[in-house]
Amino acid sequence: MSFSAFSKDFTANMFTSVENQFITKYLPQADGDAVRVYLFGLYLCSCKEDLDAVNTAKLLRLTPEKLVDIFGFWEECDLVHILSRDPLCVEYLPVNSAVGKPKAIRPEKYAEFNRELLRKLQKVGKDFKPYEMGRILEFLENNPMEPQAFLLVVEYCVKKDGEKVSAAHALNKAKKLCENGKFTFEQVESEFSDYNRHENTLEKIFAAMGIFRKPQEADYEILEKWLSKGMETGAVLECANALKKGTLSTLDVLVGELCEKGAHTAREAKEYLTRREELASLVYKTARKLGVRIQNPRAYIEEYAEKWSERGYDPESLLLVAGISFKLRYGFEEMDALLDSLYSEGIVDATGVKRYCDARDRQFRLLQSVQKACGVVKKTQSALDMVATWQSWNFSEAMILEAAARSAGAAAPLSYMNKLLSEWKREGIFSPGEIAQKAPSAAKTDLRSEAAIAADRRTDREHHYAVLRQKANAAAESARKRAEADEGFRAAESELRKGEIELAKAEVYSPETAAEIGRRLERARAERAAALGRLGLSETDFLPAFSCKKCSDTGYLPDGRPCDCYRN
Repeated sequence: MSFSAFSKDFTANMFTSVENQFITKYLPQADGDAVRVYLFGLYLCSCKEDLDAVNTAKLLRLTPEKLVDIFGFWEECDLVHILSRDPLCVEYLPVNSAVGKPKAIRPEKYAEFNRELLRKLQKVGKDFKPYEMGRILEFLENNPMEPQAFLLVVEYCVKKDGEKVSAAHALNKAKKLCENGKFTFEQVESEFSDYNRHENTLEKIFAAMGIFRKPQEADYEILEKWLSKGMETGAVLECANALKKGTLSTLDVLVGELCEKGAHTAREAKEYLTRREELASLVYKTARKLGVRIQNPRAYIEEYAEKWSERGYDPESLLLVAGISFKLRYGFEEMDALLDSLYSEGIVDATGVKRYCDARDRQFRLLQSVQKACGVVKKTQSALDMVATWQSWNFSEAMILEAAARSAGAAAPLSYMNKLLSEWKREGIFSPGEIAQKAPSAAKTDLRSEAAIAADRRTDREHHYAVLRQKANAAAESARKRAEADEGFRAAESELRKGEIELAKAEVYSPETAAEIGRRLERARAERAAALGRLGLSETDFLPAFSCKKCSDTGYLPDGRPCDCYRN
C-alpha cells in the first residue's frame, strides 16, 4: 500500500471520468439501475469511501442480490471482472479494450418487434432466415437505435427493393443512420421524409433522361449535393430535359456547369441552356466548315463562340469566315485571329463581312489561276495579301496572270511575279499589249538574281534525277509486288526468313540441328527460284535499274564530282 493517499475531503472535490465509449456503446442498452451501479462503483474506485456491497445496495435503494446481478450484466459486457460474489468484490476494466461476451437475447423483449417486422416483409412475400433475424436482434442489442426506428428502415428498404429486400441492406442503412447520429423514431422518420420528398423529383429526372430503374441511395446523395449548392429542382429538371439521355454522372457535369455560371433557378437554367444550345450548334457548324472534328463543344463555346457572339458577329457571317479559313487550312485558333483583325478594322456587320469574304473568294480564284500558270503556290494569308496588293496597284487579272506565266519555273514564283509587276508599275505598263510597246526588253528581261538563277538550275537538276530514281524504284517495287502476290513465292520467302533466324540461333545454342535447318533453307531457295521462273522474273528485277550506272541517278559520282550524264 502506498505511503500517501488523498484525504476524504480532497477526494470529495475530485471528478470521476467516464470513457466516451461507455456513453455511446453501453449506456443506451442498459437500464437506469445498471447505469447508476456502474457509475457509483466507478466513483468508489477513485475515492476513499469505506462502503461494502450491502451498504452500497442500501444507498442505491437496491437489494444486495440485485447489485450482484447488475455487476453480472456488466461482466458480460467485459467492463468489470467479479473477483468474489460473497463478499462482493469487483475489478473495473478499461472500456476501450472491452469486446463484450455473447449474451442470450431474450425473445420476449423483441416479440412485438418481430411480429411487426414479419408483417412488413409479408407485404412483398419476403421472409428473413433465422440467422438474419439473429443479426438484426444482435444489432439492436449492441446499438442505440430504437426498434421502432429500425422498423422504419425496413419499411424504407421494402419500398425501394420490393421482393428483393435483404437483411443486409436494412442493416447497412441502419448502421449509416447510427453513424450520423440518427437513433430515434423521430430522427429516422425525418431522414426518410427527405428521401420521399425527393423521390418524385428523381422519377421526373429519370423519365426525362430515359433511365429505366428505381432511384438508389446514391442518386439521392447526388440530388442532395445539387440542392446544397443552391440549385432548384426546376433547374435540375431543365438540365435533364436538355440532355434527354445519359446518366446522372453526365447530368452532374451539366449541373456543375450551371452552378459555375450562377444559373440556379429554373428560368435562369432555361435561358442559359437555350443560349448554350445555340452556341453549341454554332460551334459544330463552324467545325464542319473548318473540317475539324470536336467531341465536347464547351471549351470552344467559352474560348471562341461567346466572344464572337458578344462582338456582334451573327452565325451566317461566322460561317462565311469559316469557309475562307478552311481554304487557308485554318483551325479555330487561326480563325479567331482572323476575326480579331476584322474586328480591329471595324468589319462586324453582315454586309461588311460578306464584302470581305467575296473579295477573298475572288483572290482565291485568281491565286488558283496563278498556281496553274506558274507552278506550286501555297494558299496562305500572305499570298492573298500579295494578290490584294497587286490589285491595289491597278493591275488587272490579265496582267497578273501574264506575270505568273513569265514566272513559271522560278524557285520563288510569287517573289518573281512581285518583281515583274513592280517593274511594270514603274514603267506605267498596265495591259499585256503595252509590254512590248513601252518596254520591249521587258519580255526578255530576267529579273532574277544570280543566286536565284543558280537555285533554279539546281532545282531543275535535282528534279531531273528525282524523276529518274523514282522511275527505277517504281519498276523494282512493281516486280516485288507481282512476286509477293504469288502464294508459292510468298510461302518460300517466309520460310527463308524464319529459317535464317533459326539457323543463326542453332549455330550458337544447338549446333546439332543446324544441318537440318540448312537443308530446309536450300529447299526454300529452290522453291523461291522456281516461283520466280514461273512468273518470268529474276532477282535483278527486284533491284532499281538506274539509267546511269556511274552515279545511280544521283547526279554525283562516288568521289563527289558532278556526273556528266546530266549534260549528255
